[in-house]
Amino acid sequence: MIGAIIGDMVGSTYEFAPTKNYNFELLPAGSTYTDDSIMCVAVADAVMHGQRFASAMRDWGRRYPTPKGSYGGNFAAWLRTKNPAPYYSFGNGSAMRVAAVGWAGENLLDVQLTAYNSAECTHNHPEGIKGAVAVATAVYLARCGHTKADIKQRIEQQFSYDLSFDLLELKRTYSFNESCMGTVPVAIKCYLESKDFEDAIRLAVAMGGDADTLGCITGAIAEAGYGTHSIPTPLFEAAMNELPTDMREVVVEFIERYQR
Repeated sequence: MIGAIIGDMVGSTYEFAPTKNYNFELLPAGSTYTDDSIMCVAVADAVMHGQRFASAMRDWGRRYPTPKGSYGGNFAAWLRTKNPAPYYSFGNGSAMRVAAVGWAGENLLDVQLTAYNSAECTHNHPEGIKGAVAVATAVYLARCGHTKADIKQRIEQQFSYDLSFDLLELKRTYSFNESCMGTVPVAIKCYLESKDFEDAIRLAVAMGGDADTLGCITGAIAEAGYGTHSIPTPLFEAAMNELPTDMREVVVEFIERYQR
């Protein structure tokens, strides 16, 4: 799960100052966690301790009400309301927070059902649910040792995402996109085209889109595929040191429970 948080932090500086330069500075001044990391932690907390996803997300969202980049408008309202209800979103928020589900599930069916539940409390649009389930599926398959070809085939067949596009060709015209449809296939493709963890993050952020979320989703899958041990030590340490104590404690507990 730390891979998702690293991807978020790396992309945080470039969300509103997009870059197409693959050789961008990884963690310039101001790089930090955003709502993506906070919600990744919330989902992990819920998974580990048997909480309802909505309750965990509202708890963590209220602890950290003003993250860098802020929450989306509908989600921020959902955090504040006394009687929260899903708001039929197909935004990429459902997909960026789901990494822990792909690690914790005992089998693919369990992963997909849990991912569905993690999404529907806010993002109950079919595309919002599909994005979350697809990402959790990719994380699960990658951590179980499936090849990139297997992952591509499964994602295309089950979710009808076309992953045959040319990533560099898309990059020429790609821009900020907050939808699951415009983010999830691109993030998965960045993993499929990468050669290691850092390369995956660089490919994602350098698309020039919703950089923190692309980095977060790609980082989640890349960590699963290449292994937590593959994350460069400076990136791992920088991310852990940047997290507040309570968030870091959840990440450490999650790694010890599921990623050793």
